Amino acid sequence: MTTRFDSVAAVLAAVGRDLGCTEWMVMAQERIQRFADATDDQQWIHVDPVRAAAGPFGGCVAHGYLTLGLANKFLPQLVAYDRLKMGVNYGCERVRFPAPVRAGARIRGRGEVVAAEAVKGDGVQVTVRITVEIDGSDKPGCVVDTISRLYFE
Repeated sequence: MTTRFDSVAAVLAAVGRDLGCTEWMVMAQERIQRFADATDDQQWIHVDPVRAAAGPFGGCVAHGYLTLGLANKFLPQLVAYDRLKMGVNYGCERVRFPAPVRAGARIRGRGEVVAAEAVKGDGVQVTVRITVEIDGSDKPGCVVDTISRLYFE
């Protein structure tokens, strides 16, 4: 379920709030290959299933930056802003890849509002931690603190 905010005050009051999690999705080998093609990162651990099967992960794994990029998919599934005049991605803090995401693994995004502060121009800067959970794993595939600047009507 998407959590909705409609004002600077509502975002400021949400620090510490658990945003829940998205639906599961499969990290398909086709997605990994498309990312490899787009970034010219054709390392065998990502794109050669035969060689990767004998490698350190027992199969192909997603690029860390592909897993990170899925924060952009998960974030709007977790949080939405009503009466938003403008919102921009401001950056990221503390990106980590604690565990590899194998091709075929089920993953989902979990969110938490970890910080918020008023900014000049009647806006708010909000930090939402996205944790990419891997079904059946104690460790996540990625943890990233996303930073957005939001300006409401």
